Amino acid sequence: MRTIFANFALLLLLSAGCKKGTEKIRLNVPETDPNAPAATWREHWFEHVQVVKNVAYTKEVALYYDDDMPRDITWPLRKAEEIWKYTKVAYAPFKGTDKRLYVVLHYGKYGGGHPYTYFDDGHDNRTGIDIGSNNSWRDSSNWNLDVLTHEIGHIVEGGFKGVKESPAFLIWGDSKWMEIYNYDVYKKLGWDKEAERVMKDMETASDNFPRPGTRWFKDWFYPIYSQYGETAVLNSFFTLLAEHFPTKAHAYGLEYTRRMNMGEFIHFWSGAAKHDLAELATTAFGPNDRNGAAWGPQLVKAKTDFPNIKY
Repeated sequence: MRTIFANFALLLLLSAGCKKGTEKIRLNVPETDPNAPAATWREHWFEHVQVVKNVAYTKEVALYYDDDMPRDITWPLRKAEEIWKYTKVAYAPFKGTDKRLYVVLHYGKYGGGHPYTYFDDGHDNRTGIDIGSNNSWRDSSNWNLDVLTHEIGHIVEGGFKGVKESPAFLIWGDSKWMEIYNYDVYKKLGWDKEAERVMKDMETASDNFPRPGTRWFKDWFYPIYSQYGETAVLNSFFTLLAEHFPTKAHAYGLEYTRRMNMGEFIHFWSGAAKHDLAELATTAFGPNDRNGAAWGPQLVKAKTDFPNIKY
Protein backbone atom coordinates (compact mmCIF):
# COMPACT_ATOMS: atom_id res chain seq x y z
CA MET A 1 0.00 0.00 0.00
CA ARG A 2 1.45 3.34 -0.98
CA THR A 3 0.79 6.59 0.78
CA ILE A 4 1.83 10.20 0.52
CA PHE A 5 3.19 10.21 4.06
CA ALA A 6 4.79 6.76 4.23
CA ASN A 7 5.55 3.78 2.03
CA PHE A 8 2.86 1.45 3.23
CA ALA A 9 3.03 -2.25 2.39
CA LEU A 10 0.42 -3.62 0.00
CA LEU A 11 -2.67 -4.88 1.76
CA LEU A 12 -3.38 -8.57 1.44
CA LEU A 13 -6.53 -9.07 -0.58
CA LEU A 14 -9.09 -11.11 1.30
CA SER A 15 -11.98 -12.92 -0.27
CA ALA A 16 -15.29 -11.09 -0.53
CA GLY A 17 -18.81 -12.40 -1.04
CA CYS A 18 -21.52 -10.87 -3.21
CA LYS A 19 -24.54 -8.76 -2.43
CA LYS A 20 -26.61 -7.37 -5.23
CA GLY A 21 -26.96 -3.59 -5.23
CA THR A 22 -30.51 -2.31 -5.19
CA GLU A 23 -29.96 1.35 -6.08
CA LYS A 24 -28.73 2.92 -9.28
CA ILE A 25 -25.97 5.48 -8.97
CA ARG A 26 -26.46 8.27 -11.46
CA LEU A 27 -24.05 11.00 -12.39
CA ASN A 28 -24.88 13.69 -9.89
CA VAL A 29 -23.05 16.84 -10.87
CA PRO A 30 -25.66 19.42 -11.79
CA GLU A 31 -24.13 22.48 -13.39
CA THR A 32 -26.23 24.65 -11.09
CA ASP A 33 -24.57 23.28 -7.95
CA PRO A 34 -21.55 25.49 -7.14
CA ASN A 35 -20.35 22.95 -4.58
CA ALA A 36 -20.32 19.97 -6.94
CA PRO A 37 -17.01 18.11 -7.25
CA ALA A 38 -15.34 17.85 -10.64
CA ALA A 39 -17.17 15.51 -13.01
CA THR A 40 -13.91 13.73 -13.90
CA TRP A 41 -10.46 13.41 -12.37
CA ARG A 42 -7.39 12.22 -14.25
CA GLU A 43 -5.15 10.19 -11.98
CA HIS A 44 -1.46 11.04 -12.15
CA TRP A 45 0.14 9.12 -9.29
CA PHE A 46 2.11 5.87 -9.14
CA GLU A 47 0.90 3.64 -11.99
CA HIS A 48 -2.58 5.20 -11.91
CA VAL A 49 -3.49 6.82 -15.21
CA GLN A 50 -7.28 6.42 -15.30
CA VAL A 51 -9.79 9.16 -15.91
CA VAL A 52 -12.25 8.42 -13.11
CA LYS A 53 -15.78 9.77 -13.09
CA ASN A 54 -17.82 11.24 -10.28
CA VAL A 55 -20.82 8.94 -9.93
CA ALA A 56 -22.34 10.46 -6.79
CA TYR A 57 -21.58 12.96 -4.09
CA THR A 58 -22.81 14.48 -0.86
CA LYS A 59 -21.56 17.37 1.22
CA GLU A 60 -19.16 14.92 2.89
CA VAL A 61 -18.01 12.54 0.14
CA ALA A 62 -17.30 12.60 -3.60
CA LEU A 63 -17.35 9.10 -5.10
CA TYR A 64 -15.38 8.36 -8.28
CA TYR A 65 -15.40 5.11 -10.27
CA ASP A 66 -13.25 3.95 -13.12
CA ASP A 67 -14.99 2.66 -16.23
CA ASP A 68 -14.92 -0.96 -15.02
CA MET A 69 -16.74 -0.32 -11.73
CA PRO A 70 -20.45 -1.28 -11.89
CA ARG A 71 -22.58 1.81 -11.35
CA ASP A 72 -25.22 -0.08 -9.37
CA ILE A 73 -22.85 -0.55 -6.42
CA THR A 74 -23.97 2.22 -4.09
CA TRP A 75 -22.93 1.27 -0.57
CA PRO A 76 -19.44 2.90 -0.64
CA LEU A 77 -20.99 6.37 -0.70
CA ARG A 78 -23.16 5.72 2.34
CA LYS A 79 -20.50 3.89 4.34
CA ALA A 80 -17.75 6.36 3.55
CA GLU A 81 -19.99 9.26 4.53
CA GLU A 82 -20.79 7.75 7.92
CA ILE A 83 -17.15 6.88 8.61
CA TRP A 84 -15.87 10.28 7.50
CA LYS A 85 -18.42 12.27 9.49
CA TYR A 86 -17.67 10.25 12.61
CA THR A 87 -13.91 10.52 12.11
CA LYS A 88 -13.93 14.28 11.65
CA VAL A 89 -15.69 14.67 14.98
CA ALA A 90 -13.79 11.98 16.90
CA TYR A 91 -10.32 13.12 15.79
CA ALA A 92 -10.93 16.83 15.33
CA PRO A 93 -9.62 19.10 14.11
CA PHE A 94 -9.37 18.32 10.43
CA LYS A 95 -7.95 21.53 9.00
CA GLY A 96 -8.20 20.97 5.27
CA THR A 97 -9.96 23.82 3.46
CA ASP A 98 -11.93 21.27 1.43
CA LYS A 99 -13.63 19.08 4.05
CA ARG A 100 -14.92 16.55 1.53
CA LEU A 101 -13.50 13.03 1.29
CA TYR A 102 -12.65 11.94 -2.27
CA VAL A 103 -13.15 8.20 -2.69
CA VAL A 104 -11.79 6.58 -5.86
CA LEU A 105 -12.60 2.92 -6.53
CA HIS A 106 -11.23 0.66 -9.24
CA TYR A 107 -12.17 -2.81 -10.41
CA GLY A 108 -9.64 -5.26 -11.84
CA LYS A 109 -6.57 -3.10 -11.32
CA TYR A 110 -4.33 -1.47 -8.69
CA GLY A 111 -4.74 -4.11 -5.97
CA GLY A 112 -4.74 -2.52 -2.51
CA GLY A 113 -5.09 1.13 -1.69
CA HIS A 114 -3.56 4.34 -0.48
CA PRO A 115 -4.70 7.55 1.23
CA TYR A 116 -3.86 11.13 0.34
CA THR A 117 -4.36 14.44 2.09
CA TYR A 118 -4.65 18.13 1.36
CA PHE A 119 -0.97 18.52 2.26
CA ASP A 120 0.13 16.93 -1.00
CA ASP A 121 0.22 18.41 -4.47
CA GLY A 122 0.54 14.90 -5.92
CA HIS A 123 -3.20 14.32 -5.47
CA ASP A 124 -4.19 17.91 -6.24
CA ASN A 125 -4.42 18.78 -2.53
CA ARG A 126 -7.56 16.75 -2.04
CA THR A 127 -8.12 14.41 0.90
CA GLY A 128 -9.25 10.90 0.19
CA ILE A 129 -8.56 7.28 -0.60
CA ASP A 130 -7.87 5.32 -3.79
CA ILE A 131 -8.54 1.57 -3.76
CA GLY A 132 -8.40 -1.17 -6.36
CA SER A 133 -9.61 -4.76 -6.12
CA ASN A 134 -9.91 -7.79 -8.38
CA ASN A 135 -12.75 -9.09 -6.23
CA SER A 136 -16.37 -8.03 -6.44
CA TRP A 137 -17.21 -4.73 -4.76
CA ARG A 138 -20.78 -5.84 -4.10
CA ASP A 139 -20.09 -7.10 -0.60
CA SER A 140 -20.42 -4.20 1.83
CA SER A 141 -18.60 -6.09 4.60
CA ASN A 142 -15.35 -8.02 5.03
CA TRP A 143 -12.33 -6.81 3.05
CA ASN A 144 -14.28 -4.24 1.05
CA LEU A 145 -15.50 -2.39 4.14
CA ASP A 146 -12.29 -2.95 6.07
CA VAL A 147 -10.04 -1.47 3.37
CA LEU A 148 -12.31 1.55 2.97
CA THR A 149 -12.18 2.19 6.72
CA HIS A 150 -8.48 1.32 6.94
CA GLU A 151 -7.46 3.93 4.39
CA ILE A 152 -9.50 6.63 6.10
CA GLY A 153 -7.67 5.70 9.30
CA HIS A 154 -4.38 6.49 7.57
CA ILE A 155 -5.69 10.00 6.92
CA VAL A 156 -6.16 10.40 10.69
CA GLU A 157 -2.64 9.11 11.22
CA GLY A 158 -0.98 11.39 8.69
CA GLY A 159 -3.22 14.37 8.07
CA PHE A 160 -5.33 15.43 11.05
CA LYS A 161 -4.58 18.06 13.72
CA GLY A 162 -3.12 20.32 11.02
CA VAL A 163 0.09 18.26 10.90
CA LYS A 164 1.40 16.07 8.09
CA GLU A 165 3.19 12.74 8.61
CA SER A 166 3.02 9.83 11.03
CA PRO A 167 5.76 9.71 13.68
CA ALA A 168 4.64 6.25 14.88
CA PHE A 169 4.49 4.58 11.47
CA LEU A 170 7.82 2.74 11.68
CA ILE A 171 6.74 1.31 15.04
CA TRP A 172 3.23 0.10 14.29
CA GLY A 173 3.56 -0.35 10.53
CA ASP A 174 0.77 -0.36 8.01
CA SER A 175 -2.07 -1.97 9.89
CA LYS A 176 -1.70 -2.11 13.68
CA TRP A 177 -3.21 1.31 14.43
CA MET A 178 -5.85 0.64 11.80
CA GLU A 179 -7.07 -2.49 13.59
CA ILE A 180 -8.16 -0.55 16.67
CA TYR A 181 -9.37 2.37 14.55
CA ASN A 182 -11.58 0.06 12.47
CA TYR A 183 -12.94 -1.61 15.60
CA ASP A 184 -13.76 1.74 17.18
CA VAL A 185 -15.46 3.05 14.04
CA TYR A 186 -17.66 -0.03 13.74
CA LYS A 187 -18.53 -0.01 17.42
CA LYS A 188 -19.36 3.68 17.61
CA LEU A 189 -21.41 3.65 14.42
CA GLY A 190 -23.47 0.78 15.80
CA TRP A 191 -22.21 -1.73 13.26
CA ASP A 192 -22.10 -4.44 15.89
CA LYS A 193 -21.59 -7.40 13.57
CA GLU A 194 -18.61 -5.71 11.96
CA ALA A 195 -17.09 -4.88 15.36
CA GLU A 196 -17.63 -8.46 16.51
CA ARG A 197 -15.99 -9.72 13.33
CA VAL A 198 -12.90 -7.59 13.95
CA MET A 199 -12.72 -8.73 17.56
CA LYS A 200 -12.96 -12.38 16.52
CA ASP A 201 -10.26 -11.94 13.88
CA MET A 202 -7.98 -10.30 16.42
CA GLU A 203 -8.25 -13.18 18.90
CA THR A 204 -5.62 -15.14 16.99
CA ALA A 205 -3.83 -12.34 15.12
CA SER A 206 -0.13 -11.85 15.77
CA ASP A 207 2.87 -10.21 14.13
CA ASN A 208 6.61 -10.70 14.06
CA PHE A 209 7.45 -7.20 15.28
CA PRO A 210 8.81 -5.97 17.54
CA ARG A 211 9.20 -9.66 18.43
CA PRO A 212 7.63 -12.83 17.01
CA GLY A 213 4.16 -13.50 18.34
CA THR A 214 3.35 -9.89 19.20
CA ARG A 215 -0.40 -9.40 19.56
CA TRP A 216 -0.79 -5.70 18.93
CA PHE A 217 -4.55 -5.55 19.22
CA LYS A 218 -5.13 -8.00 22.04
CA ASP A 219 -2.16 -7.12 24.28
CA TRP A 220 -1.63 -3.42 23.56
CA PHE A 221 -4.34 -1.45 21.79
CA TYR A 222 -7.46 -3.10 23.16
CA PRO A 223 -6.35 -2.95 26.82
CA ILE A 224 -5.59 0.76 26.38
CA TYR A 225 -8.85 1.34 24.51
CA SER A 226 -11.07 -0.56 26.94
CA GLN A 227 -9.49 0.73 30.16
CA TYR A 228 -8.61 4.35 29.41
CA GLY A 229 -11.40 5.98 27.45
CA GLU A 230 -11.98 4.21 24.14
CA THR A 231 -12.11 6.80 21.34
CA ALA A 232 -10.90 9.57 23.65
CA VAL A 233 -7.61 7.82 24.42
CA LEU A 234 -6.98 7.12 20.73
CA ASN A 235 -7.58 10.75 19.87
CA SER A 236 -5.49 11.95 22.80
CA PHE A 237 -2.39 10.22 21.41
CA PHE A 238 -2.61 12.25 18.20
CA THR A 239 -3.43 15.43 20.09
CA LEU A 240 -0.34 15.03 22.26
CA LEU A 241 1.81 14.40 19.20
CA ALA A 242 0.53 17.58 17.55
CA GLU A 243 1.14 19.59 20.72
CA HIS A 244 4.55 18.26 21.72
CA PHE A 245 6.37 16.29 19.01
CA PRO A 246 8.82 18.26 16.82
CA THR A 247 7.28 19.95 13.77
CA LYS A 248 8.31 22.35 11.04
CA ALA A 249 6.39 24.70 8.80
CA HIS A 250 4.58 23.29 5.78
CA ALA A 251 2.81 25.18 3.01
CA TYR A 252 -0.54 23.92 4.33
CA GLY A 253 0.15 23.79 8.06
CA LEU A 254 2.83 21.86 9.92
CA GLU A 255 4.83 18.68 9.32
CA TYR A 256 6.50 16.34 11.79
CA THR A 257 10.27 16.48 11.45
CA ARG A 258 11.06 12.87 12.34
CA ARG A 259 9.78 9.47 13.43
CA MET A 260 9.57 8.50 17.09
CA ASN A 261 11.40 5.69 18.85
CA MET A 262 9.78 2.97 20.94
CA GLY A 263 10.42 4.70 24.24
CA GLU A 264 8.78 7.88 22.97
CA PHE A 265 5.89 5.81 21.64
CA ILE A 266 5.26 4.29 25.07
CA HIS A 267 5.68 7.69 26.74
CA PHE A 268 3.10 9.38 24.51
CA TRP A 269 0.63 6.54 24.84
CA SER A 270 1.07 6.70 28.62
CA GLY A 271 0.27 10.40 28.39
CA ALA A 272 -2.83 9.67 26.35
CA ALA A 273 -3.98 7.06 28.88
CA LYS A 274 -2.85 9.17 31.85
CA HIS A 275 -1.32 5.98 33.18
CA ASP A 276 2.19 4.52 33.09
CA LEU A 277 2.04 1.86 30.36
CA ALA A 278 5.61 0.56 30.68
CA GLU A 279 4.47 -2.69 32.29
CA LEU A 280 1.83 -3.24 29.62
CA ALA A 281 4.44 -2.52 26.94
CA THR A 282 6.81 -5.10 28.43
CA THR A 283 4.05 -7.70 28.36
CA ALA A 284 3.00 -6.82 24.82
CA PHE A 285 6.34 -6.17 23.16
CA GLY A 286 9.13 -7.45 25.36
CA PRO A 287 12.08 -5.25 26.35
CA ASN A 288 13.35 -4.34 22.88
CA ASP A 289 12.19 -2.44 19.82
CA ARG A 290 11.94 -4.06 16.39
CA ASN A 291 15.63 -3.34 15.76
CA GLY A 292 16.70 -5.14 18.94
CA ALA A 293 17.49 -2.00 20.94
CA ALA A 294 16.28 -1.80 24.54
CA TRP A 295 13.48 0.73 24.79
CA GLY A 296 13.91 1.29 28.52
CA PRO A 297 16.67 3.91 28.09
CA GLN A 298 14.66 5.48 25.29
CA LEU A 299 11.71 5.84 27.65
CA VAL A 300 13.87 7.48 30.31
CA LYS A 301 15.14 9.99 27.75
CA ALA A 302 11.62 10.57 26.39
CA LYS A 303 10.48 11.62 29.86
CA THR A 304 13.29 14.19 29.91
CA ASP A 305 12.75 15.37 26.33
CA PHE A 306 8.96 15.64 26.71
CA PRO A 307 8.39 16.57 30.37
CA ASN A 308 4.94 17.99 29.70
CA ILE A 309 3.57 14.55 28.88
CA LYS A 310 2.09 13.76 32.28
CA TYR A 311 0.80 10.53 33.77
